Amino acid sequence: MLSPLPESMRELVIDGYSLTIRDVVDTGLGLTKVTLSQSAREKMKSSREAISKILKDGTVTYGINTGFGALSSVSIEPDKLEQLQANLIRSHACGIGEPMEDRHTLMMMLIRANTLCRGNSGARPVIVDTLISMINHGVCPVIPRIGSLGASGDLAPLSHLALGMMGEGKCNVRTETNKWALMSSIEALRKSGIRPIVPAAKEGLSLINGTSQMCAFMCEALDNMDMLCFASDASVACTVEAIRGSHKPFDPRIHNSRPHPGQTMSAARISSLLENSEIKTSHVNCDRVQDAYSIRCSPQVHGPVIDMLRESRRILEIEINSSTDNPLVFIEGDIIEVISGGNFHGQYIAMSSDSISIACHELASISERRINQILDPKWSGHSAFLANDEGLESGLMIIQYSSAAVLAELHLLSNSATTSNTPVSMGKEDHASMGATGSFRTMNSTRLLTNVIANEIICACEALERIPESPGSGVAKIRDWVRGIVPPLDGDRQLSDDTMKLSRAILEGGLTRIFE
Repeated sequence: MLSPLPESMRELVIDGYSLTIRDVVDTGLGLTKVTLSQSAREKMKSSREAISKILKDGTVTYGINTGFGALSSVSIEPDKLEQLQANLIRSHACGIGEPMEDRHTLMMMLIRANTLCRGNSGARPVIVDTLISMINHGVCPVIPRIGSLGASGDLAPLSHLALGMMGEGKCNVRTETNKWALMSSIEALRKSGIRPIVPAAKEGLSLINGTSQMCAFMCEALDNMDMLCFASDASVACTVEAIRGSHKPFDPRIHNSRPHPGQTMSAARISSLLENSEIKTSHVNCDRVQDAYSIRCSPQVHGPVIDMLRESRRILEIEINSSTDNPLVFIEGDIIEVISGGNFHGQYIAMSSDSISIACHELASISERRINQILDPKWSGHSAFLANDEGLESGLMIIQYSSAAVLAELHLLSNSATTSNTPVSMGKEDHASMGATGSFRTMNSTRLLTNVIANEIICACEALERIPESPGSGVAKIRDWVRGIVPPLDGDRQLSDDTMKLSRAILEGGLTRIFE
């Protein structure tokens, strides 16, 4: 989520090979100053020289001097190649729906620049230089979100991006006060001292063919999930103490006997937060044998998510450092080959996004069950709904309702986007990934999940107010941090702001920072 700009930005040098998810997210927040490495610049020059040679020789090559998609068999005259690229961008800029958030546009621009600077796309360095200048000046083309099938890449959204680079359409420009001002693209470029591009042969296709939009959405989604996986474990620890639950399910011997890395990590984190608990010692001789699955099996549910997230990060970091347009230029000595393939197809990102959306649902589902544990006297031993005056007051009753409503939203969002397929371009492009749809859905799923976890932590901290003994030292830290955002319940009050404030604080990394 958007954070205040720091006093100084860090320099980010892109080379096509070393971009990280953190780099992408920080660029969206305006926290980086981007530059192009010299090695990447030289690779781009060599790649462009190869394109120039093909044009000089008159070799008919897809994407360079032919039509596109189902029109690839049509050869284009040399004097019309610039018009061909401009026509491609204008005709494909037909997105619909609400505009992308400007930070996602910045993220998409960075990913596109990093892709092009690998030197397989045949684009001139000036194309990447223009993207970088726009990023650094906060010039964001207005891009309708909907339009990509995730098959021939994110064609429509990237076309709107390229249109802005040409000085057409509209742009939002970041002001000195970190606000955004809407103006024509040509005015935005002029005010920033950036010359509009005139795309040469192959460059229009290089700009719009690839997985940049879906990767931008997934970068935020996975960045959020890093914090939410920890927050989920933290919420378990708080709930265990809040209901005077058993610590035994987190014994490392249990998890070492089934050594999935994620499960082991989750149990270890929960256990560490419970250390030095007075609550545990106060009920060592109670008759409680086993807690409900939502408590006892939390590492076994959180663990797969942690493992899935690790794999999704691996996939995404490969993707943002890949050549994802078509065709690609390869140079070996004096031999130049331009090869058509399918690196634009977003199946990796699409299937990863489906998995993470299911993971969001499962984390929310088990969290909502733990909320029920805290609010139900037969499990918690506290007053119903933690009301101070049962009957007269409802306490935290409706927190569970809103969490259940979020869970219903997440259930709908957990349906696969990948399994939807619509053949296009007269059947030539006959399998789509729907990766852009899936990744946007996943990003929203992470935002929704945050609310459920925040609600559980609010409930747990409120229950802890009713226990005289001190909780585990990690849980005590969490409770103190929460109390700086959400005050104790001294009677019925409107709770929406509490949930939203805590959710925002979690997504901004506040919970993880207290343990750094």
